Amino acid sequence: MLFQNIQIAIRMLALMTLLCGGVYPLIVTGIAQVAFADKANGSVVYNTIGQVIGSALIAQKFRDARYFWPRPSAGDYATVASGASNKGPTSADLKKSFDERMSALKETAAGEKIPADLLFASGSGLDPHISKEAARLQVRRIATARKFDGAKTASLYALIERMTEPATWGLLGEPRVNVLLTNLELDRM
Repeated sequence: MLFQNIQIAIRMLALMTLLCGGVYPLIVTGIAQVAFADKANGSVVYNTIGQVIGSALIAQKFRDARYFWPRPSAGDYATVASGASNKGPTSADLKKSFDERMSALKETAAGEKIPADLLFASGSGLDPHISKEAARLQVRRIATARKFDGAKTASLYALIERMTEPATWGLLGEPRVNVLLTNLELDRM
């Protein structure tokens, strides 16, 4: 009886391993490749000459004044070390990071309120989006660095509007701007 139960258990293990570890992943992968090919393959972004420059799903490190800057990253935009800093509201390190980011953005803000997404890292540290407010706040710096006149500066605001993605399904989250995709469009201007 014991030997028979062991045989049944081994056969069930083999069957479930085949189904859950082989058949099911192949079916799901096949459906994803057909229905969502871009997302299933990592939402890879190419430049104008066909080189891979990143993923629309992962933040890139932009610090040049000529580009929109993403949210800060606790892991310095490294995918292996992605994650939150886990610093609490009483952390001296968090206060120091906040103060450094605030002083770096003060000139750009020119008295405007600085959005929180430019001051604090996201939970993953790799969030590719910023709020529309965070994008608008950076227009003055970008226009100055690129030596844009008034009309070109106005086109930056139009670019932000064009690149703004709505809340998911119209109700989850806020409208947002993908920094990498917007910077690509900025280079094409």
